[in-house]
Amino acid sequence: MPQYPSMLRALLLTLSLLTGLAQASTTFDQRPQTLESESGTLRGTLLQPRTTQPMPVVLLIAGSGPTDRDGNNPAGHNDSLKRLAMALAREGIASLRYDKRGVAASRAATPNERDLSVEQYVADAAAWGRQLKADPAFDRLILLGHSEGALIASLAADAAQADAVVSLAGSSRPIDQVLREQLQYRLPPQLLAQSTQLLDTLLAGQTVSEVPDELQVLFRPSVQPYLISLFRQDPSAAFARLRMPALIVQGTHDIQVGVADAQALQAAKPDAELALIDGMNHVLRIVPMDLKAQLASYDEPGLPLAQALSQRLVAFIQGIDRR
Repeated sequence: MPQYPSMLRALLLTLSLLTGLAQASTTFDQRPQTLESESGTLRGTLLQPRTTQPMPVVLLIAGSGPTDRDGNNPAGHNDSLKRLAMALAREGIASLRYDKRGVAASRAATPNERDLSVEQYVADAAAWGRQLKADPAFDRLILLGHSEGALIASLAADAAQADAVVSLAGSSRPIDQVLREQLQYRLPPQLLAQSTQLLDTLLAGQTVSEVPDELQVLFRPSVQPYLISLFRQDPSAAFARLRMPALIVQGTHDIQVGVADAQALQAAKPDAELALIDGMNHVLRIVPMDLKAQLASYDEPGLPLAQALSQRLVAFIQGIDRR
């Protein structure tokens, strides 16, 4: 083997790495997608392996609040859904991820959060699903919802004509119950009593005009109509109604949603598969059960995705019958 000078060997190694990256980048196409609605245009990204053979496609549905198509929001930039889409593409599985109405590039479709509702999010997911279902490039449609998106996926599955559903870090309980549990350990007694009263009022379908400053981020008047629509939903009941194959995926180090929620979802639909990913947290990374490390991971897009997650998803998707 020729003995190249060290600088030349380094140059050749760099060129070979760049060539490898260029070849990898040509294995799939990434294209913008739009969905027209009565109130405006929703925007998303289709990541599609480059092949002439029909393939499965996953509709990725983001979680609560102003979370965009990549899994990012003002509280953290971690690219969880973007990284998941890329992991699926490397295994020959297409995906479409989108900005919910009122968020990022879809903000113009519903600029005022007072007009948002779970029902509208469900209708949007179903419409995206039907658009993918009509594309001959795809032979299976899977709805994958992360966190609150898991509820949206369950509610939209029938109307979307989905072939399967994945609940990823999805709660089994009505969200007002989850909030009560979380606030119980984080608020002083007076604010806790006020938050409980607010939750009771919203659960009864009524809005509240006066909200303490400390609780505005959760209960500001403009978000209350959405919360009322959300509190009406029972995630376990919605999951139990699914008539297609389903997979429940839950990380054991998730500080927002617990393993008990995943087990309750399976109890509601016993034929659903359950995958517990050891060490995975809510943003789909392997992180120790240390609060500082957990919070830091929400803003670290460079952290690798949990490998067992993509492996489990691929195995489930490949086992779904083609239409």
